Amino acid sequence: MPTRTSRTAWNGTLEAGSGQVELSSSKAATFDVSFPKRAAEEAEGTTSPEELIAAAHSACFAMQLSAFVAEAGGTPDSLEVTADVSLGPDSADGGFKLTGITLKVSGEVSGLDADGFEQAAQKAKAGCPVSKALTGVEITLETELVS
Repeated sequence: MPTRTSRTAWNGTLEAGSGQVELSSSKAATFDVSFPKRAAEEAEGTTSPEELIAAAHSACFAMQLSAFVAEAGGTPDSLEVTADVSLGPDSADGGFKLTGITLKVSGEVSGLDADGFEQAAQKAKAGCPVSKALTGVEITLETELVS
């Protein structure tokens, strides 16, 4: 399996500095990053490590869920996955930490009932490689089977 690479170029201090994150392997995009916008409610066109983790997690979960739906005898006609990744203070060690991740999936699936879809989703939550990498963060799951 391949290794994927991203690169960040950073200039300045945490509070006054800024940088750019490049998706080096795919060459798909370069994104601006800054701590003040990372900590703000409105990102104003600037991404953050949390948003990048959310993107990775939602994509990984969707792929894994499609495999587990098929394994359970269903057909994943469409899946819409959102990942919300929260950042907050780390009272134990100081600084900041990821305080939680919520995965939300709405799926149109043929051949599975709501219980079968929920089981496949729970299995995907535990089995996707990004979930496995984030075991130190509480991950919750909300599912909706659209008929």
